[in-house]
Amino acid sequence: MPPSYAKGVVDGRTRLIDLAPPKELAFLVAVETGADAGWPAEDSLAELASLADTAGAEVVGAEWQARRHVDPNWYVGKGKAAELVQARAETGFNLLVTDDELSPNQQKSLESLLGVKILDRSGLILDIFAQHARTHEGRLQVELAQLEYQMPRLTRLWTHLSRTGGGIGTRGPGETQLETDRRVIRTRISKLKERVEAVRRQRETASRSRDRRLTPTVAIVGYTNAGKSSMLNALSGTSAALAEDRLFATLDPTSRQVKLGDGQSAVVTDTVGFIHKLPHQLVDAFRATLEEVNRADVLLEVVDASDSHVAEHRRTVQQVLDDLGAGDKSRLVCFNKADLLDPTAAEAGGASPIVDGSVLVSARTGFGMDELRLRLSTTLAEHWEEVDVTLPYTEGGLLARVRERGTVEIDYRGQDVRLSGRLTPELAGELRAAAERWAGVSEAHRSHPHAPTDGC
Repeated sequence: MPPSYAKGVVDGRTRLIDLAPPKELAFLVAVETGADAGWPAEDSLAELASLADTAGAEVVGAEWQARRHVDPNWYVGKGKAAELVQARAETGFNLLVTDDELSPNQQKSLESLLGVKILDRSGLILDIFAQHARTHEGRLQVELAQLEYQMPRLTRLWTHLSRTGGGIGTRGPGETQLETDRRVIRTRISKLKERVEAVRRQRETASRSRDRRLTPTVAIVGYTNAGKSSMLNALSGTSAALAEDRLFATLDPTSRQVKLGDGQSAVVTDTVGFIHKLPHQLVDAFRATLEEVNRADVLLEVVDASDSHVAEHRRTVQQVLDDLGAGDKSRLVCFNKADLLDPTAAEAGGASPIVDGSVLVSARTGFGMDELRLRLSTTLAEHWEEVDVTLPYTEGGLLARVRERGTVEIDYRGQDVRLSGRLTPELAGELRAAAERWAGVSEAHRSHPHAPTDGC
């Protein structure tokens, strides 16, 4: 028996009853104010349609209107709102999705006029996040974002308890229930924030552990569906991250150790994708996760080279990174999906050009991945420092870490070891401190040859 069906008795006969919820028929609407250069309403509606499809709705129509600004009562103009009534009669839509975030008043007005569920872009994205959150951490952050989004809209949710007519029997209970609900949600938000803060502290602890091992870190960032998860899989040679051709296919960050060449390795983390008009509640709620971006040594920005809105997507990514305080962090740009542009990129062994410091690759076919690993290694090394120090043999642990992490020449001599080359600033600082201690011990030993050397 199909999983969405159950046996039931209809008209005295046993029949299969479809338990799957009916598919929502969505109608999309946008307002073109000219405020978003390079991103016309028609293109934004196309992305909104992809979001609606990802959420599980069937798009049955879409319209947009050019106005100086959105209508404070109807979002669209009053005439266009009346046309939506006619569109509902023609298409039978039961869900209206707007391309911009609605005020509670706009949402209530449209609901009263159309008699259908009203959802804005922010609510739609939050719903997709709720569907795709798999881990406890992800669900916590999505619930927090949803509750903060719903707080100002609670009057709409509790209209069945409100009494506005006046007179005997109409006072009190509605507002009392509304205030009670607000208190419950505020309490829940407060507890969720505490738990999300605990997640942040756990990630910070894990980050400090990586710092102690002096493992360089790379955070993959980019527009949603640019191929970030596929990029992590291609770099690590595993299927660590779920990779699907859908918006926000993965939300929970995944980290893997990646070999970059010359014995160098790095921890690479796949982060949540960004999108045009990303709800601020999501940025705030997922800040604990997105702080991986701030802690990373280098950002790997993955761009869908086949998309016609590359410039707009990169501006959106830059805006979110600025909001996170990581807008100026060292970055390597990687143009993905080269196989959709150039037939030769369908071959994994093809050599990829490096133009203006960016790399053209295909995570799906493996084209250009060797160049990307080399460029990542070089970008990480650009932050390294030149060292030329002398250490005693007793610093074996430090020497072992240098061999794992650095690009250095090691000269084993009679009494000590000379190291010269490039290292991370943290490791270079440790080496210099150890070299100064050894120099002090050596000087003391030359002055007093029979004095103990404290094991050095």
